Amino acid sequence: MVSAATIVLNEKKEILLIEGPLRGWEMPGGQVEEGESLKDAAIRETKEESGIDVEIIKFCGIFQNVHRCYYISNP
Repeated sequence: MVSAATIVLNEKKEILLIEGPLRGWEMPGGQVEEGESLKDAAIRETKEESGIDVEIIKFCGIFQNVHRCYYISNP
C-alpha cells in the first residue's frame, strides 16, 4: 500500500492535525488510489479529512515501513 500525508501550516505556522479513529491526532493523509499521483492523493486526502483545500509547495520525502513475515512449514 502506498499512502500520502500532508504537513499543513497556516500563516501563524500552526500545524493542522485531524483526530483519527485509531491513532488519535495525526496529519491528514491516506491511501493513494491507482493511477493517482502522490501530490494529488495528499491534496484529496486533506480535503476529505479536514474540508480544507491545500496547495503543495514542498516535497518532504519518502518513507518506507516494511515488516517481513517468515513462515516455516513443517513437512
